[in-house]
Order: sequence, then C-alpha cells, then structure tokens
Amino acid sequence: MHIRGDHAELVVGGRLDVRSAADARTALHAALDAGIGDLVLDLSELDSWDATGLGVIMGAHRRAGRCGRRLVLRRVPAQLQRLLVATRLHRILAIEGAVGVESLPRV
Repeated sequence: MHIRGDHAELVVGGRLDVRSAADARTALHAALDAGIGDLVLDLSELDSWDATGLGVIMGAHRRAGRCGRRLVLRRVPAQLQRLLVATRLHRILAIEGAVGVESLPRV
C-alpha cells in the first residue's frame, strides 16, 4: 500500500487490507488533522481491499466529520463501487468522479 499527497488530496494505491490498515489509518488521520475543507481520496491506484480497509475508510469518514471536514472518494474502482452500493455505504460517503457514477443510486 502507498499513500501520497497532502492534507487536501491523497492518492491511495496498492492493497488496503489488514496488513496496511494501521499505516493507512495513521496517514489519513494526520491529513485530516492538518487541513481544512474536503479531504479527497483518489482511489484510482487501489488494487485490492478487504473489510479492514473499508473500515479504515469509514473511520476516516467519521473522523472527518468530527474535524468539521468531509471525506470525498474520487475515481473509485468499479469493484469497490459495487461493494459500496451493496453495503449501502454509497448513501453515506461522498463519491465523485467514479467510472459509472451515474449508475450509483443516490437517496
């Protein structure tokens, strides 16, 4: 897993799973604590994830709210989009610029 960027936009790549969760959580929390406004996560380089990785994203979403910020997912891979719809998390998370985003139901 690799994360690069600053307190406004991060690119997450590789595997976001149980092995990388602690490092990812640390990087996301540091970016959220250091900035203002939206924190954009570009997921275009994300190869795979597991439930722990999804938990890291949800934890960052909650922390962003507590910091008065918003977590925005950008360029979400199709498989993750389907997972977000199946779990109804697409209703909670801000998602933009995803391939096929027009097919994501919004409530």
